[in-house]
Amino acid sequence: MACLPQEAFAQSRSPGAAAPPTRTPDVAVTGIGLVTPAGTGREASWDGVCSGRPTAATDPELAGEPVDFSCRVRDFDPVRDLEDPQAWRYDRCTQFALAAAREAVGDAGLDPVAWPGERVGVVLGTAVGGISTLLPQARKFDATGAGGLSPMLLAKFLPNMAAGHLSIALGARGPSLQTSTACAAGATAVGLALFLLRSGACDIVVAGGAEAGVIPMMTSAFARMRALSRRTGEPAAASRPFDRDRDGFVMGEGAGVLVLERAADAARRGRTGYALLAGYGATSDAHHPVAPHPEGRGARAAIRAALADAGAAGTEVDHVNAHGTSTPLNDAVEGAALRQLLGTGASVTSTKGVTGHLLGAAGAVEAAFTALTIARGLAPPCANLTHPDPALDLDLIRGPARPQRPTLALSNSFGFGGHNAVLAFRPVAEVTA
Repeated sequence: MACLPQEAFAQSRSPGAAAPPTRTPDVAVTGIGLVTPAGTGREASWDGVCSGRPTAATDPELAGEPVDFSCRVRDFDPVRDLEDPQAWRYDRCTQFALAAAREAVGDAGLDPVAWPGERVGVVLGTAVGGISTLLPQARKFDATGAGGLSPMLLAKFLPNMAAGHLSIALGARGPSLQTSTACAAGATAVGLALFLLRSGACDIVVAGGAEAGVIPMMTSAFARMRALSRRTGEPAAASRPFDRDRDGFVMGEGAGVLVLERAADAARRGRTGYALLAGYGATSDAHHPVAPHPEGRGARAAIRAALADAGAAGTEVDHVNAHGTSTPLNDAVEGAALRQLLGTGASVTSTKGVTGHLLGAAGAVEAAFTALTIARGLAPPCANLTHPDPALDLDLIRGPARPQRPTLALSNSFGFGGHNAVLAFRPVAEVTA
């Protein structure tokens, strides 16, 4: 990672209590790190989703289960990618988070050795945490009693430990928070980071989501709910957001981490970033444990809140990275909400056609893809969109990635329990340091 001169921070903000800002400051995404089924690393993941090539495949670890395929991260080596021979100390979820954070911080041109750690926060989202560690240990406990348990069990599986390990690795001594809003958790984490920066509580926030829940019990539980696709004979075609023939989502894993700073602070050290995080909206359906409100009441309210926070109208939105899970109900409800609030002027994609559903990591990964769309002028397509649902009057991106430079883009995330989180992004404007 490039070393950041201490004087750059001295010119920014002192380590002491920050004065309340006189106006809402612009917040920039200055670093992105990704570990996804589309590829390990930002560029590999971006190339993968822009190619539109699905990653779902038969999964040997799921053999004999009702659904035997998933979207795995297949080119990840924790020892190599973390440069740590002791990487076994971390759950796979935490390994993903550490790798993505390492890339994001380096991409932002920051060095934890040089930054003022007391002004750096960490917010990380997850839906199930270290469940791939917990279940084998539970079996050992049942078989052998306490003597069979690993002394690392709690440090590996507790849901907060991914954020805790991140703060330790980065020397981030500001707020360290873990969000658990199911499949909205990664977006919730990014939204909380926005609050921390606007309030002056932090100067830098490392925010995102991580998940490693592709295990037989989890996939079987989702299958019992009839939430997963049953296309066992053609797994690559199974995740098909907004398609007429969609029948459920595909389980995935991975992590996405963003480095967020006030844009003026970043400009002082010569950084502009990928995009501005202009707004955040969060609501609850208060309707049903696992089903969205049939009229999308909470989703619509979250979209309106994000737009209000960004000072924008729905007609200004020209791109949406939708939640788009490939389930019959979600895509219908979300599609209707987008059509009503935004009209037909926004292009709509769901990268879950390539990556599958990354649960608590999904919102952060898709926020990163949205920022990259703005920065690079290219919108990824909806994979497997063979027959667009005729009930949805949306500008769905089909075929190759679409050249586009959005001026206002949304990233939607919704989760079990009725959690809704929407992030609004704008291009980086000229910032005076």
